[in-house]
Amino acid sequence: MPEEFSDWIGRSESHSDALDPWPARAAAAMLDCENLDAGVGAELPPLWHWLYFLATVPQSRLATDGHPQRGGFMPPIELPRRMFAGSRMTFHRPLRLGRTAERLATIRDVRQKSGRSGRLAFVTVDYSFRQDGELCIEEQQDIVYREAGAPVAAPEVVEPPELPAGTWSREVNADSRLLFRFSALTFNAHRIHYDRAYTREEEGYPGLIVHGPLTAMLLADLVRRNDARRLTQFSFRGAAPLFDLAPLRLRGNPSGESVALEARGPDERTALSATAVLKQGD
Repeated sequence: MPEEFSDWIGRSESHSDALDPWPARAAAAMLDCENLDAGVGAELPPLWHWLYFLATVPQSRLATDGHPQRGGFMPPIELPRRMFAGSRMTFHRPLRLGRTAERLATIRDVRQKSGRSGRLAFVTVDYSFRQDGELCIEEQQDIVYREAGAPVAAPEVVEPPELPAGTWSREVNADSRLLFRFSALTFNAHRIHYDRAYTREEEGYPGLIVHGPLTAMLLADLVRRNDARRLTQFSFRGAAPLFDLAPLRLRGNPSGESVALEARGPDERTALSATAVLKQGD
């Protein structure tokens, strides 16, 4: 690892947010979560903390791709492609709407290596979320930077197989309207989620890319729709991009206290896999 990046390990920043109910109400509408309580004092659903503690980067400090310019809290890695590749979360107690919470972020590690697709850099960031002095959520995120790759072909559409008994499933039309709403709710200006010409001509993808966190939230919502137990742990790993060209195929296979989850594209390849751990509510 270059010496200049080792200086970022251990770097921390803190941020507070009042957890206004409006983003949660908007997310409930976006995800078709009918009858979800999003009033003051209500529990914020798991993973929805991503709608808060957002960086408000001035317009003049955005890079061409819409991401904030490199440097600041995150190390100034020059590789052009950035991806939220995975996360591991533990939910100790729910955050509650209408009350201030604090987030502490600390860079745990910065690593670089070369692979078949070229140079890669991995940044691992630890987050802790507290409210009323109590630890509510712990999260560890993996951010991957890589070189620009070859153009990606549109996935072939195949018929979904017959699913085993007990499998939870749902198809979601992750079209440009849904991607726009999620980008707006997360103040995300990355152009691959809304600028079709840029995505095709500059980054070589066949369609708009579905946000990894949006896909993870849809999988967590699949759990909520099928099981009333409380989500205590959730982890996910992205394997391939999903596009707005066809509905997402969400699957869940419950086994005891855990659920194996995956999001597939129209070619039936797993693009994002996840695991949820549940327990009876208090």
